[in-house]
Amino acid sequence: MKAKSLKYAVSFVVFFIVSCDEPETVVTNIVHPDGSITRKIEMRNIQDNFEIRDVQVPYDSTWTVRDSIATDGGEDTLWFRMAEKTFRTAEELNQTYISDSSGNREARRRTEFKKSFKWFNTGYRFAEILERRLEHGYPLSEYLDSEELKWFFTPDNISDELKNGPDSLKYRAMDDTIQKKTDKWIMRCLASEWSAEFVRLTEGKAGPELSQESLKSRENELISLIERSGRDLDSLWNNGIIQNEFLGMEYGQKFRTEADSAAGTVAEKLFFNFDDYSLRIIMPGELTGSNGFADSAGVMQWRVRSDFFITEPYVMWAESKTPNKWAWIVTGIFVLFVLTGIMFRSLRR
Repeated sequence: MKAKSLKYAVSFVVFFIVSCDEPETVVTNIVHPDGSITRKIEMRNIQDNFEIRDVQVPYDSTWTVRDSIATDGGEDTLWFRMAEKTFRTAEELNQTYISDSSGNREARRRTEFKKSFKWFNTGYRFAEILERRLEHGYPLSEYLDSEELKWFFTPDNISDELKNGPDSLKYRAMDDTIQKKTDKWIMRCLASEWSAEFVRLTEGKAGPELSQESLKSRENELISLIERSGRDLDSLWNNGIIQNEFLGMEYGQKFRTEADSAAGTVAEKLFFNFDDYSLRIIMPGELTGSNGFADSAGVMQWRVRSDFFITEPYVMWAESKTPNKWAWIVTGIFVLFVLTGIMFRSLRR
C-alpha cells in the first residue's frame, strides 16, 4: 500500500513533475474544408532526443519527419524536429491518441470536427479535448472570477509579455492571487476525491457517519488537519494519527487500509506524467469564434498544462465559415428573375 501517497498528492498544490528530457513542442492542426486535418509537430530540444516516450504528442514512422540543428547565438546547439501528417478525418487522428505511446499517454485526448451548411455559408468547428482527471472535484470557476480564469489559461508567451509591460504590477499581483486561490481549490478537490473513494471502498461496512454526505460536509475539517500537519504529514499519516482524528479512533483503525488505498488512488489520478506543450488551430475561411488566444500572426493558440483538466474537460475550440458562392449566385438569379417579373407586370398595366 502506498502510505506516502497522500503526502505526494497534497504536494501537488505547490509542485508539478518537471522533466528535463522533453522538447519544447508546438502542435499545429490545419483544418481543411473537407474535414481532413494536417497536423504539424514542431519540436526543439537542447539535446538530440526526440524519443516518442519523451515527446508530448504521438507520431510514428508514417509521418514525414525533418531534422535540423542550429546554435542559439552562443556555443550551445539546438536540435529541431518537424513531423507532419495529413489525416482524412478527426476520427483517424484520434486513433493516434487511442494507441498513444508518448510521454503524455496517461491523459485522455481526442479531437472533434463538425461541418454545417447554412445556405450562404458553410460553418466549421474543430476542437481538441482533454478529459478531466477527477470525478468529484469542484469547478475552477467557483474559485476564480472571469478575469482570473482568462489569465489562468493565458499562454506563457502572452502572460510573460504582460507581466513585463506597463501594467506589470497588476498582472503580477493577479498571479499571486490566483496561486493562493488555486492552492485552496486543489486542496478541496483532493479532500472531495479522497472521501468519495473512501466511501466506495467502505460501502456496506460503515455506519451513516461515514456516508458520502457526512464526509463531504466535513471536508474543511480534513483540509485543516492536513494543513496543520505541515512537514509531519508523512509520519502522522503513516502512524494513522490523521485518520484516527478525522474518522474517530474506531473507524480510523478499522478502515486504515481503505483510507490509505483511497489516498493512493487520488495520488495516481493527479500525480501523473504530463509535459506542457502549445497547440495551434488554423481554420478554413474566416474565423468566427474561439476560446483561444491570437498570436502575432493571428493564429489561435493555447497552452496545454496538467492543471487545466483536473476537474473539467479542457476544450480548445475554433469556429469559422466559408461563403457558398453558388448559393449567392443562385439567390441573385432568383431575385433578378422575381424583380424582372414584377417589372413586366407593372408595364402591362
